Amino acid sequence: MQIRRVSGALGAEITGVDLRDPDLDFDAVYKAFLDHEVIFFRGAHLTEEEHFALGRRFGTLSIYPVARVTGATEPTMTVIEDGPDSPNRADRWHTDVTWIATPPKAALLHMELTPEIGGDTLWASATRAYETLSPAVQSFLASLTIVHINESYLKQMAEKGGRRTDPIREAIARDYGPVEHPLVRTHPETGKRALFFAEGFIDHVTGVSQAESDMVLKFLREHVADVSLHCRWQWQNGDLAILRGTRLCCTARQPTTFPNAVLSAALRLTATAPTSTRPVDICNHR
Repeated sequence: MQIRRVSGALGAEITGVDLRDPDLDFDAVYKAFLDHEVIFFRGAHLTEEEHFALGRRFGTLSIYPVARVTGATEPTMTVIEDGPDSPNRADRWHTDVTWIATPPKAALLHMELTPEIGGDTLWASATRAYETLSPAVQSFLASLTIVHINESYLKQMAEKGGRRTDPIREAIARDYGPVEHPLVRTHPETGKRALFFAEGFIDHVTGVSQAESDMVLKFLREHVADVSLHCRWQWQNGDLAILRGTRLCCTARQPTTFPNAVLSAALRLTATAPTSTRPVDICNHR
């Protein structure tokens, strides 16, 4: 197995492995996943069942909220399709599904059809974003709790799907109310701290004034936009990306459009232990 770093901040391409192989050195793959936050495999071309089999090695497969409110009792594939009649709505720095109590531990993204031009995805390291802050700012941010909501997600669903999505949106609004998450979280396996930021899902900082909350969120948006925190992946058909969902800020940002492209987002995975609990040492600066 060969590992090639994609950028200085995060990301690595892994070659020389067959993800279908039952004798795959999964410990080495998982270590790379922890070390690099997002790992890439060119031309994986996994089937649906192979996605599920690989996903189960990373954790318990989750049921996406949309699928759950429509009656799903088992994990399903989620397909994201961007095109002229369905433009990309995820073009901002975010972490997936932060508006639930236990956001996914990881996600597998598989490219089915790439556009002729553009369609790259950018990721940013939430770990590096925290580490590059001064100790004083680290301590301040570690003391904060953020309210996450799904209003922007429901708005995007309405824009893409129209009135036919009304029952789904009503069910999600009913079943998934606002949740609170600490702004700084400690990874249970690496022990590293990271910012937990999701533009569009973050509503406000608790315990401070609206003006103070706006100031903090503005700072976070500008900070995670620092290119030194980023990596870029230029997709080819069949590529697979595996990313640390709750620890990786900005899981998808497409700076160019997806004309007639399909991005299959397969298997959102939950951790084996709750991931929304505030770490007990969160206010102690290391």
